[in-house]
Amino acid sequence: MNIETFANTKIGQVFIRIMAAIMESRFRYRFFGPTRILQGADIHPGQTVLEVGCGTGFFTLPAARLLGDQGSLVAMDMLPMSVEAVTKKVQTANLKNVRVVKGDALNTQLAAESLDAVLIFGVIPAPMLPMERLLSEMQRILKPGGTMAVWPPSWVHQTIVRSGLFAFSSKRNGVSNYKRR
Repeated sequence: MNIETFANTKIGQVFIRIMAAIMESRFRYRFFGPTRILQGADIHPGQTVLEVGCGTGFFTLPAARLLGDQGSLVAMDMLPMSVEAVTKKVQTANLKNVRVVKGDALNTQLAAESLDAVLIFGVIPAPMLPMERLLSEMQRILKPGGTMAVWPPSWVHQTIVRSGLFAFSSKRNGVSNYKRR
């Protein structure tokens, strides 16, 4: 069963609501401040960035603010309820540099070499996410020399490096950054 099918079950909907409450808790904002973590990613004002698995939008608004009016953020999630929730947050914050889309990180439908950076925060290690396909798609959409920021880095570091698609460049604030080869 894939995540979208699971999300459409009663158990899945309850699970997603519980996870959303945890993701938006004051505890998480206090101890895992999104801005501090984002400052560990290699993103800069004016860049075009993809946020994979935007979920509740924990990182979306702070990332959009870091990118500034000249930058743009594509916040992507495969769950319609996440897309709806983040769209409302973006509209309430009156952010014009964010486009929230329902999509699959394994096949983003984004143009090749169109992004400066990709944020993969809290998405991996997801057991149902085939890393080879994910890394291949991320390399395809990143510009040469573009960066992929991963938080938390956990066991995936070796998988990313061994893929030959990315080279490790730095680790700051718990975020591992990789350059597209």
